[in-house]
Amino acid sequence: MRGPHNIWRLIRTGATFERTGAMGVILDAFDTPAPLRIAARVLAWPFKWLGEKGDPSMPPAVRALTALGPAYIKFGQILSTRPDVVGDDMAQELRVLQDKLPAFSIEEAKEQVEQELDQPLTDVFTEFSEPVAAASIAQVHKATLAETGETVAVKILRPGIERAFRKDIDAFYFAAGFVEFFSPSSRRLRPTEVIEHFEGVVNGELDLRLEASAASEFAANTSDDVGFQLPDVKWGYSGRRIMTMSWAEGEPLGDNAALDAAGHDRVLLSERVLQLFLNHALRDGYFHADMHQGNLKVAANGDIIAYDFGIMGHIDEYTRRVYAEILFGFIRRDYHRVAQVHFEAGYVPADRDVDEFARALRAVGEPIFGMDATRISMGKLLSYLFEVTERFGMETRTELILLQRTMVVVEGVARSLDPNMNIWTVAQPVVEDYIKQSIGPKAVLRDFTQTARVLARFGPRLPDLVEEALLRQTQDAPRTSNRPWIGRLGWIALGVAIGFGALRIVQVLA
Repeated sequence: MRGPHNIWRLIRTGATFERTGAMGVILDAFDTPAPLRIAARVLAWPFKWLGEKGDPSMPPAVRALTALGPAYIKFGQILSTRPDVVGDDMAQELRVLQDKLPAFSIEEAKEQVEQELDQPLTDVFTEFSEPVAAASIAQVHKATLAETGETVAVKILRPGIERAFRKDIDAFYFAAGFVEFFSPSSRRLRPTEVIEHFEGVVNGELDLRLEASAASEFAANTSDDVGFQLPDVKWGYSGRRIMTMSWAEGEPLGDNAALDAAGHDRVLLSERVLQLFLNHALRDGYFHADMHQGNLKVAANGDIIAYDFGIMGHIDEYTRRVYAEILFGFIRRDYHRVAQVHFEAGYVPADRDVDEFARALRAVGEPIFGMDATRISMGKLLSYLFEVTERFGMETRTELILLQRTMVVVEGVARSLDPNMNIWTVAQPVVEDYIKQSIGPKAVLRDFTQTARVLARFGPRLPDLVEEALLRQTQDAPRTSNRPWIGRLGWIALGVAIGFGALRIVQVLA
């Protein structure tokens, strides 16, 4: 229920940060300005006794986030990939949130498996280990299939996780409404829509059948990718609350010492993880949207292995082209083209000046290109770009939130492997290749072909559609108009001619 009772939840959030000692630590990590720092401490201190105590053996920030629940843990997971934002020490502390959280008992896990598969656990698995990893939503057990003897990973949702997330999301909705009401300028950011997007992502994570489906689709898209592996889904041993996959053997991508000991090239791995993400996002429009170190391993042959497919991102072809052109424009420092793309896509109101926007974008890009490789950051770019778009009235694009967030996370993962990586140099060949494939002559011909196929499929209905359009125009047209439907009919005829002409060209070329 999204009511004022959520004020209590938000008060306890601040109180928990204060009680666990995390408030000061986090304010320091973000280098918070003095006025905001004072306000946060003064507002939270009187309610300190209401906060969750957490586990005193944990560092303050980890202690607070784990005490507050899964939604806050998700936030901590993102920060754990950004040592450039929170510092190396804080990032290292937060990394335990990725897969080293307290586990629920093996008895509860076995009970859920038997309920979901509707048969005794011993009939399904000859071996079933204690938890090998525990994250915010689920934990993983290593097991052996009785039927084949294959080693598998069994992922099981935490008991009561749905209710816990519901509480947090309700509080977030209340906070978003509160911000929109008292700060009209924030409405362009669509905070409520952002929370709705987050809720949709979380709901997908809480049904492991959807995750299994996502893993299967992702595997089909990436089957030919060099240096990339995915575990296989075992559909017969999966359900809403459990998912079984083949076991992925390798070194954790977040353990640099283990990677070095195994002889892996961390510079190569850092480039590969960024290029793989860009390929999946631009080429396929379907990408792993939770690519932190806890969800990645490195196989003995150097391949990157991804798992945990609860959060996947999808962007349509048009949005991918827009995003690629924006990235490509920044890479080439063609700020006028970047500005034009924003206007063409409708991201910036048409009444704003494109040249002025281009100059503002130059102020965003040039300082970053003047930095050395260790300081170039996609996070900084997005931060500066956010300031510029606010000035020009650009609204938050909810379809890009997951893409932008994942880009920041992937950059953090890559930099943890190689702090000297230049993200623009690594990204350029992937973006250039996509531009050639999606915006060049071949792409134009492909678009015409698709259009022609659609027109051909609707061919039998075209007379009825034209007649309906004519009737609508004659009924709705102003009395002063002089048969405007003739112009509309001309456009329809031209569209049909172009469509069938393009189809004929394709047939001749074939």
